[in-house]
Amino acid sequence: MLIAAVILVAVTVLMHAAGLSLISRFFMKPQTVAPIQTWPAAWLLIRVTWWLILIHLAEITVWALFYLRGKCLPDTESAFYFSGVTYTTVGYGDLVLPKAWRLLAPVEALTGILMCGLSAALFFAILNRVYASRLEAKGK
Repeated sequence: MLIAAVILVAVTVLMHAAGLSLISRFFMKPQTVAPIQTWPAAWLLIRVTWWLILIHLAEITVWALFYLRGKCLPDTESAFYFSGVTYTTVGYGDLVLPKAWRLLAPVEALTGILMCGLSAALFFAILNRVYASRLEAKGK
């Protein structure tokens, strides 16, 4: 179980790092001025949100496929549902892993919290750039 946890966490972090790297390269190019108008800035945040959700869903999928392949949960829907509510720390508790695998749930939850924190940090960086552009535009 420990080896599985270590591998799943590593894969999740690698996926997230790669995804954040792509997003920041695309949306935070050094030569590009961040939008200063409200609607373009909102549109930027909407697009970043879509990409972040896709990254998180891909990570949830990795965990769900592990649960499914390891026969930890009875079917695909249960595996994805359990992984989603665990990763996001909603944790309804209506599904649980078999005793031998039960400790994976808190590891997935902690991993999800950390990945959401990294996503929030990217949002902060992008908003920081938007506000810096607004201040610069007002100063001119």
